[in-house]
Amino acid sequence: MTVELHLGDCLEVMRTMPDKSVGAVITDPPYGIGRDKGFEGFGGFGKPIARTQYHGDWDGARPDKRYFDEVLRLGEIALIFGGNYFADLLPVGNHWVVWDKKQTMPAFGDCELVWTNVKRNSVKWITREWNGLLGKEESREHATQKPLKIMKWLIVNYTHEGDTVLDPFMGSGTTGVACVQTGRNFIGIEIDPTYYAIAERRIREAQMQPSLLEAA
Repeated sequence: MTVELHLGDCLEVMRTMPDKSVGAVITDPPYGIGRDKGFEGFGGFGKPIARTQYHGDWDGARPDKRYFDEVLRLGEIALIFGGNYFADLLPVGNHWVVWDKKQTMPAFGDCELVWTNVKRNSVKWITREWNGLLGKEESREHATQKPLKIMKWLIVNYTHEGDTVLDPFMGSGTTGVACVQTGRNFIGIEIDPTYYAIAERRIREAQMQPSLLEAA
C-alpha cells in the first residue's frame, strides 16, 4: 500500500497524471456558497448563525470546469460530495449517494448529495449523525471534514482492496486515513499548507496503527 501526498494546486498536479491512472476519485471540493461566513437565519433565527471558525477561506469559490474535467479523465469512477452545487459542470449522473446527517439543528442541511458516474440507475441512502455529541466522536480539524465511517463506507463499497484512490481536495486527510485503514493506495493533493500538514500527520498516524481491512 502506498501513500503519495502533494502540496499545491490540484489542477497542476492532475495534469501530470496519465488517463485513468486511478481506480477512483473521491473528493469534497469547496462548494463556493460562503458557509465559512456563517449560516442565514431560519425560522425564528433573524441573524446569520456563526459557525466554528477554521483556518482559511475554505468556501470562497468553487472549482471551475477544468478541475472536474481532470477528475473525470483520471478516475475509472468519481464520487464528488456536493454534486448539486456542480450540476452545471458535471455530466448527468444516474447513481447518487444521499448522506442523511440526522440533523437536529434546522439551520443546517439535512443531507449531502454525492454525485457519481457509477453506471447504475439508483439512489443509495446512508445515515451517519454528524452533530451534537455524536458529531464530536472524531476531532474535527477542517470545517467540511467528513466522518471517517462515511468515507470508509464509500471506499469499501465503490473500490477494491489494492485500488488507488485520488482526493484532489484533500483537506484534513480523512479520505487518506480511510484508504490506509481499508487497504487502498492513496494520492492526496492540498493547496493550503496548514491543512496539508494536518493531513500528513493524520495519515502518518493511521499508517502506524494495525490495518483495518473492513469498514466499521
